[in-house]
Amino acid sequence: MSRIGKRILTIPDNVNVELNEQKLTVKGPKGELSLNIDPAIEVNIEDKKITVKTLDNAKQTRKMHGTTNSLINNMIIGVTKGYTKGLEIVGVGYRFNIKGKTLSIQDGKSHLDEIEIPAGIEVKAISNTEIELSGIDKCAIGQFAAEIREFRKPEPYKGKGIRYKDEVVRTKEGKKASK
Repeated sequence: MSRIGKRILTIPDNVNVELNEQKLTVKGPKGELSLNIDPAIEVNIEDKKITVKTLDNAKQTRKMHGTTNSLINNMIIGVTKGYTKGLEIVGVGYRFNIKGKTLSIQDGKSHLDEIEIPAGIEVKAISNTEIELSGIDKCAIGQFAAEIREFRKPEPYKGKGIRYKDEVVRTKEGKKASK
């Protein structure tokens, strides 16, 4: 059995969790999230505690045991505290620009890269080279940050590109002139 799957989750006072058939809904002060539960997983809600159990011993069910527990925990944290993810762009002339619901990225190409900001995600410009994504859905924020980073990944020689705030880019040594 999964150690994470066996973890008992505590529901905070300001959060309401409902289970209808195989759909779990979590409502809190910041919003509402829902999750479709795998049919081989059983979720019990009793006395402000959530437990996740497997109904069979199949390999896929064992995989989903800990995953389901973590997803429910992420939903509870999302509707109470929310999630943030920082991105920065490194390079001469590289910058972010927010226009309404569109994020423009100037990253050394001959054209601007533009991406539509999904519903439920708020993008805040800290400076021309730094943005912060925030919202209640951890998966959506991580996916959107990865899509932004995909436009110009950090290259290993000068470190130019789009990176996460806490990301460390290891730079390689360049070519050496022969004598």
